[in-house]
Amino acid sequence: MENFSHKIELDNTDKKILEMLQEDANFTNKEIAAQLGLTITPVYERIKKLKRSGIIKKTITIIDPKKAGKNILAFCNVSLKEHTLKYINKFQDKIVRLEEVQACYHIAGQYDYLLTVYAEDMDEYQNFITTKLAAIENIAHVQSSFVMKEIKKEYAIKIKI
Repeated sequence: MENFSHKIELDNTDKKILEMLQEDANFTNKEIAAQLGLTITPVYERIKKLKRSGIIKKTITIIDPKKAGKNILAFCNVSLKEHTLKYINKFQDKIVRLEEVQACYHIAGQYDYLLTVYAEDMDEYQNFITTKLAAIENIAHVQSSFVMKEIKKEYAIKIKI
């Protein structure tokens, strides 16, 4: 689970490196060094430090869901019947194992959890809801919203320099 309480201190060079890597993780240490007016070794050491500190969690390739056959993106709101630690932990343990669930957030408000779920089509989504999500005990209510058009989706976290 995410821990939002620990802030990492970054200088302007760290922030510029992070900005560049968020734009394109394929930038080499040499390219970053050249743009920042540094040599390769300090850039390498800074990136290593950023990874050790946990600010760089991992490097991934982002694919286009539709080109991968995932034509539906649903936001699935889930309410639990009981809110004891035992039931919360059981739900979270089961939900992280479902491959259709792209993200799961424990939220405040009308619902307890917000899931993002990709599916090939409505049949696949319906199968997910009825055979996988419904199999998790203690769910009181599920409400789905479907994305008609994606207007904006950013991955980079903006850090003031």
